Amino acid sequence: MDAVRVALLREVLAGTEWLQDTRRFAGALRASVARRHGGLLLVGTEGYEPWHLAAHLDDEAAWSGLPELSPTLVRHRVPPGVPAHLSVGLGRLEAARRGETLLVVTADEPGDGLLERVHDARRGGATVLSLDGAPAEAGAELRALAHDQLAVPPPAPCSTRTELDLDTVQHLVSAAAGENGLPAPRGGRRRFRDRLARLADQLAAPPPPRW
Repeated sequence: MDAVRVALLREVLAGTEWLQDTRRFAGALRASVARRHGGLLLVGTEGYEPWHLAAHLDDEAAWSGLPELSPTLVRHRVPPGVPAHLSVGLGRLEAARRGETLLVVTADEPGDGLLERVHDARRGGATVLSLDGAPAEAGAELRALAHDQLAVPPPAPCSTRTELDLDTVQHLVSAAAGENGLPAPRGGRRRFRDRLARLADQLAAPPPPRW
């Protein structure tokens, strides 16, 4: 993440409702995982794996002392010989049960196979959350399945203002999820912005070795 993106984060927090929206969604995520370590499942689409969100949630779990924020990354394709924590396939979603949370991150159309497994997870009692940047029609069915969702609208045609993208919103959500004291008390906005500044300094580095 370059200096322009860092400045965008600060501008977003100061001048729009994204702080409120991302904090609300992060609060829903944090409440849903309760105190169950290992109960957060994270999945993307066949063409988009949310590697960085997995890494940043893992970091937030360590920084905030909330191990339940550390996710299990569920993958559409598992290459042979990968470490155990990277070898969890879509079948895990069919086994999701009450007390677990499934966070679905999509940058494109989720596809029938993923939607079927998300439906299985919800039917099994899991809480389903959706964070997506897919076009409205492409993501409509997934949003209907989700107990809570945060959509990142595509840039407006010919827009001259800076637009948020899905990656930036993921950074905001992960930082807010690890913040103590949701919702924030008076003065919490400055502390949250300080956390994001620290997070932004680390985003230029590759994901931690675990991922």
